[in-house]
Amino acid sequence: MATVTHANETGSDPRRWWTLTALVASMLTLGFDMTILNVALPTMAGQLGASTGEQQWMADAYVVVFAALMLPAGLLGDRFGRRRMLVAGLAVFLAGSVAGALADDVPAVITARAVMGVGGALITPLSLSVLPSLFGPGERTRAVGVISAASALGMPLGPVIGGWLLDHFWWGSVFLVNVPMAALAIAAGVFLLPETRDPSSPEVDTVSTALTAAGLGLLIYAIIEAPERGWADPLTLGGLGAALVLLVLLGLRERRAARPMLDLVLLARRGFLVNALAATLVMFVLSGLLFVLPPYLQAVLGHDALGTGIRLLPLMGGLLVAARAAQPAVARFGARQVVCAGLAVLAFAALLGARTTAESGYGFIALWLSLAGVGFGFAVVPAMDGALSTLPADRAGSGSGLLMTLRQVGGAIGIALLGSLLSGAFQDRLDVAGLPERAADTAGESVVAAHLVAERADAPDVIASANVAYTHGMAQVLLVCALVSLASALLVAAFLPAARSAPAAPDMATPATDAGQ
Repeated sequence: MATVTHANETGSDPRRWWTLTALVASMLTLGFDMTILNVALPTMAGQLGASTGEQQWMADAYVVVFAALMLPAGLLGDRFGRRRMLVAGLAVFLAGSVAGALADDVPAVITARAVMGVGGALITPLSLSVLPSLFGPGERTRAVGVISAASALGMPLGPVIGGWLLDHFWWGSVFLVNVPMAALAIAAGVFLLPETRDPSSPEVDTVSTALTAAGLGLLIYAIIEAPERGWADPLTLGGLGAALVLLVLLGLRERRAARPMLDLVLLARRGFLVNALAATLVMFVLSGLLFVLPPYLQAVLGHDALGTGIRLLPLMGGLLVAARAAQPAVARFGARQVVCAGLAVLAFAALLGARTTAESGYGFIALWLSLAGVGFGFAVVPAMDGALSTLPADRAGSGSGLLMTLRQVGGAIGIALLGSLLSGAFQDRLDVAGLPERAADTAGESVVAAHLVAERADAPDVIASANVAYTHGMAQVLLVCALVSLASALLVAAFLPAARSAPAAPDMATPATDAGQ
């Protein structure tokens, strides 16, 4: 199937473990890059004057591009060389990181994040696809487990590393930290990786790729702009309508293709469809939560960036613990029961979190964050494995690509929709009486902007109002998260076929914020 240009027999080269170390570095970087920006956003909002909508774009530019290009990126590697395209992806990611570190305004940051999304889309599928050329069957499972663990570990490390960097350096350091790891992975790829191809893989469909990127981009744009322009605004409605048309055209084109990039026929399999929807909705909730919580911890409660990152650890800790416990739980109770239980716990945690006030102590926040992490872990791991286990062998590649794409889309829409809900609720509740009109408009852009304006105007009442308004908006977001989680649990309970097979291994190779990012 694959053509290897190096002479070394698979699994015999002692340098393969050094190569794996470099791949681990790249996946670890992608893992914490999904969450590191969430802690940096409040600081960047204050220094760059970014509104809530602009912060959403800084987070979503990466995710939208990542989701749109991941499938064609994998096919490019199959046809033109996996090593070549992986090294190219690492180089693009490195260039985007440098551009982000040197950016001095919001459009430059958004552009840099989009470039990083291109690199990430190449790195993620190709890091795993090169392993068969390095490791024999006896070692391959271990190698995949090491890479998956690195990606999963990156999620909780992101907020902590980001917080430490922000406390000691300028905000651009959260981008610059990617450079040494990407450079190490590039060197390993050039000197250690064998070249492999699969000439029989489907060709990259440029039209489908363009339809995916344009449709997702317009959808996210309309959702983010809606709070400012209004949902009935012609631009908002036009963007939503155009996105719908483009995505429908994508579906029609892919259904007619002999070898589609997006194998939508798989959605006719009930087990795949229900599990994929559950995993996508979980990522919707997780990405939205990671977007709205750091400003509360930083602006409302007054913690520094490192303190904010550390205070997010209960969420990540609960997720990782539950992800490890999911396999034996499924073996004993069945996937449907475990996924339903995880979604129910997530709904309860979100309802509990909706009771958070500006005066809530951190103990209460840590409690519902831990519960939310447990719910995430028990829901997403069996759902992902359940979806993949329904695929026939000849559809495993296209099915896993479709599943990962849906997860990324869920995360992007979560940031856009829940962030827009937060923005609208915050602006409705914020009392800017006594401020000049221009200052009042600036204060409405975000809770960070409101604090800065109030401090310059010596208006403590505006700070108090901003804290209450933001907490009210966060409560609305958490209520929606609870409803989405509960609806997902009912969906799984009603339609997921009963099965008691245990998952082979938690699939954490694609980060969850795939998170937040």
